[in-house]
Amino acid sequence: METTEVKQFVDELRTEWKSLWQNRIDDKVRAEGIAKQDYSKLFVEQGTVIMATRDYKPLEFFEILQDHLGCDAGKAGAPNSTVGGWGKFVRNNIRKQKNPTRRFAPPKPTPKKGQQQKKCGRGWLHAKLL
Repeated sequence: METTEVKQFVDELRTEWKSLWQNRIDDKVRAEGIAKQDYSKLFVEQGTVIMATRDYKPLEFFEILQDHLGCDAGKAGAPNSTVGGWGKFVRNNIRKQKNPTRRFAPPKPTPKKGQQQKKCGRGWLHAKLL
C-alpha cells in the first residue's frame, strides 16, 4: 500500500474507533460497556463487551492496526504507550533525574514574644486584692 492509502485507511479506522466509544451502551448494573453496532474493520460485533471493570483486556487501536497492516503499522501511527514512545521515554529517563541545583531551605521562623502583659502579669482581674 502507498503511504497516502495507508494514511487514509488509518483515518477511516480512527473515525470508526471514535464512533465505537461514543456510541457504546453503558450497562451500569454489570459495569460494562457494550458495542451498539457492528464494526467490521475493528473486528467488533454488536453486543461485544468493549469495556469492563475487572479482569478484562481492553481493545487497543494499535493491535487492530497491526492486524490490518502487518509490519507497516509502526509507520502508520504512534506506538502503544506500553511498548514505547515519547511518553515512556520521558517517564523513564527525564522525570527520574534529580535536579542538580541546590534548593535552599527557607529560614526558620523566629518565635514570637507573647503580648504585653496587663496589670503586671496578674491577668484581667476585676476584684481588688488586699
